[in-house]
Amino acid sequence: MANDKEAKSKKDTKNKKSFFKDFKAELKKVIWPTPKQLVNNTVAVVVIVLVTALIVFVLDVVFDLFNKYGINRLKANVRGYNTVQVEDEHNHESENTTNETEVNQIAVDENTETNNVVEENNTAEDQTVSE
Repeated sequence: MANDKEAKSKKDTKNKKSFFKDFKAELKKVIWPTPKQLVNNTVAVVVIVLVTALIVFVLDVVFDLFNKYGINRLKANVRGYNTVQVEDEHNHESENTTNETEVNQIAVDENTETNNVVEENNTAEDQTVSE
């Protein structure tokens, strides 16, 4: 068992050493850009990012204006159209049923009659108590 542990530790050490050797060898194969190439590539990336940002900004403004003036007008027209339909249906129903103001007036009259009856009962009770 001790031999297995020693063999594993030697193998791990060998793997670590070979990893770093391979890593160093790969870094030597890399073609590093010159400072001039680095500046050119950086400028190209920044310009492309700015152009893309500008395009997105313009599209955002255009869609916002379209939403503000186009879609909202369309919504207003649709709402107006629905309102006309509802009014037409309401007018049609009002021909067949009593008018809403008449219903309210009837309810007020019933409340008044109920209050009058209650007052008459209270007055009669007061007269009975006072006798």
